[in-house]
Amino acid sequence: MGTGQEQVKRELLLDGLDCANCALKIENGVSKIKGISECSVNFVTKTLSMYTTSDMDEQVVEEAKRKVLRLEPHIRISEKGQGYSGHSGLGRASTVNSEEQQGGEQPHSGTHQHHGHQHTAGHTHDHGSHAHDHETGAHEHHSHAHSHEHDHTHHSHAHQHSHEHSDAESSDAHAGHSHEHGAGQTKTLLTRLATGSVLLAAAIWSPLDGWAQLALYVLAYIIAGGDIVLQAFKNIIRGQVFDEYFLMTVATLGAFAIGEYPEGVAVMLFYQLGELFQGMAVNRSRKSIQSLMDIRPDYANVLTGAGEETRRVSPEEVRIGDHIVVKAGERVPLDGLVKAGQSMVDTSALTGESVPRELKPGSDALSGFVNKNGMLTIEVTKTFGESTVSKILDMVQNASSRKAKTEHFISKFARYYTPVVVILSALIALVPPLLLSGATFADWIYRALVFLVISCPCALVVSIPLGFFGGIGAASRNGILVKGSNYLEALNDVKVVVFDKTGTLTKGVFKVTAVYPEGARSEEELMRLAAIAEANSNHPIAESIRAAWEKDIPSQGVEGYDEVAGHGIKVQVNGQEVLAGNAKLMEQAGIAYTKPQTAGTIVHVAEAGQYVGHIIIADEVKQDAAAAIQALKQLGIRKTVMLTGDARAVGEAVGHQLGVDEVHAELLPQDKVERLEQLEADKLPKEKMVFVGDGINDTPVLARADVGVAMGGLGSDAAIEAADVVIMTDEPSRLASAIRIAKRTRRIVWQNIGFALGVKVIFLLLGVFGIATMWEAVFSDVGVTVLAVLNAMRVLRIKDV
Repeated sequence: MGTGQEQVKRELLLDGLDCANCALKIENGVSKIKGISECSVNFVTKTLSMYTTSDMDEQVVEEAKRKVLRLEPHIRISEKGQGYSGHSGLGRASTVNSEEQQGGEQPHSGTHQHHGHQHTAGHTHDHGSHAHDHETGAHEHHSHAHSHEHDHTHHSHAHQHSHEHSDAESSDAHAGHSHEHGAGQTKTLLTRLATGSVLLAAAIWSPLDGWAQLALYVLAYIIAGGDIVLQAFKNIIRGQVFDEYFLMTVATLGAFAIGEYPEGVAVMLFYQLGELFQGMAVNRSRKSIQSLMDIRPDYANVLTGAGEETRRVSPEEVRIGDHIVVKAGERVPLDGLVKAGQSMVDTSALTGESVPRELKPGSDALSGFVNKNGMLTIEVTKTFGESTVSKILDMVQNASSRKAKTEHFISKFARYYTPVVVILSALIALVPPLLLSGATFADWIYRALVFLVISCPCALVVSIPLGFFGGIGAASRNGILVKGSNYLEALNDVKVVVFDKTGTLTKGVFKVTAVYPEGARSEEELMRLAAIAEANSNHPIAESIRAAWEKDIPSQGVEGYDEVAGHGIKVQVNGQEVLAGNAKLMEQAGIAYTKPQTAGTIVHVAEAGQYVGHIIIADEVKQDAAAAIQALKQLGIRKTVMLTGDARAVGEAVGHQLGVDEVHAELLPQDKVERLEQLEADKLPKEKMVFVGDGINDTPVLARADVGVAMGGLGSDAAIEAADVVIMTDEPSRLASAIRIAKRTRRIVWQNIGFALGVKVIFLLLGVFGIATMWEAVFSDVGVTVLAVLNAMRVLRIKDV
């Protein structure tokens, strides 16, 4: 996406997409279409996201639809936000400047691709109830040259039970398949397995022989695996050979060809049974991930008429300014301001905090809070698409589109692995009998068939993305939103952590602690001039001066307001120029000022070229800031750095108190970027650097760091847009939690890679030397996958608060 052209994001819902392998084939196929710069398919939410150039948008989308149907004819395609579900999305497409993208193959953190809970599988059967995919209303949010679309639709997928598996060109494929079975289909499959087993037992132990016995074996085989053989032939007709249907068909028919009838039938039965268990494991993990995200409110009680009655409506239908009622036990559906009532609310779904928060008139109520006891009347301040819960769902569901390097490696590995194994198995079947004396074709064909059954890389294809998404789910439960598994993986390599000071390590709540007038001026005169100068600024320092003044600020005769970035404010009061700002502002104006002895933020004030005095404002360090720095050092962080625009004395006092390694003070926003680039140049190539800021004025720095972390994301839209990781609370110690979760996730992912490949290699060697039978081969395929999925689910249980 580095062309500099304007990109349009489009999303298609692929109802009936029932396998992760098919999702990868669609992704590979669609990404080759001219005019599509990037494409990502999410198996769980059945969503295809793509970026097209705006001048050929419609025809490219049509071509993509045709490609999907060519690869998977049974899929029903609809465009997100257009008539798919009960709630219509608002925005269909949004543009993003591609030069803003980070890193080429993944979109920058600021560009949200809408995806759902990551569930990826090679070959999986999903049995049981239909998946309930929670997606939310739509919104377009603009911030810092990014344009973002959050298009959400809330829907419940019906039972997916298609066994149609058409495939892409063989070079794009890798083995694997998945079925979602409703309860009825599970019953049918179990009936078939039972019947096949009875017929197999009858064929083995009955007195029949010859054609009658063979007929029983063939009947048992057709009942157990006829659907797999049929699908393999359908796929071959479509030009797709290397998938698991083909492998199982060749292996079992090959067993029949060399007279191993019981083994041919038994392998097919065992394979189908293994698929059943594997599907249950994947389905369970999918539900676990979805339960973490089950924060979407289903309805809102809107006050009608005279305000006595309520009407239950969908959250998307509520408008700004409407009054809603939230009863005890209900979830707050939209962001708003409490107008009446008092109650304790559970915020754990958003922040990971177990301590309830009190809401009373005047408090901000955020969607996703659960009302514990009283009844609240709330005035809605944001539409559903703009609400906190909507953004959180969107961010977590989007995360699967930005894949980790490990996932990219596994996708490529799997694509080439199966064809290579098929070629090797052909060589095993043909070469030894021709070259070795005494070697029989029947023996080596059997070994080659065992080799084939083992070859599927399903355990990796299923468990690795599932592990990463489980890590993202576990982080979200701890109030940490990670926008992609690439960022989760990057947290493992972090060695340098750079903090902004105000609002990140300190509370950002400034209070006037001392007023020092000069000459004949009184404290009141000094405060009045400062309050007039700071009347229109939204900077925390300005707010603290206005709060300390506590009186109406005179506006008569005030004009020519000018905010000088990094210096302060100039304003005309009754024709006299008033300056309020730091020492740099005084020096710029050539005004002699008094250098204070106390550490703190200093606001110097001058009127008509004369120094009036200075005000000292102090900021309080957060309770867990020192513990956060300590925890990071214990995790192996080599260097902690603090950047601040404050005076050097203030910055160094805070840095010393917290134990930060380096402090850089008196920095303007552009200086922070320069300092970050200098730190980037000093670190080792493989090391990653994190910048942690409150997101209000840190957007350029958040975007520049390897991983940008925004603190207190509940309050700052800019933070949610610019950062790669958003910590929902104001606790810096959550960064250490995020790194611990990332390390645990990587450990589990690599356990699965080592386990799956290790078992495969052992069984491949045993197969070649004629020690392993097809029974062991099927276990090494299906059994390993089930174990890997169960291991990946352990990530979800990480609780680190």
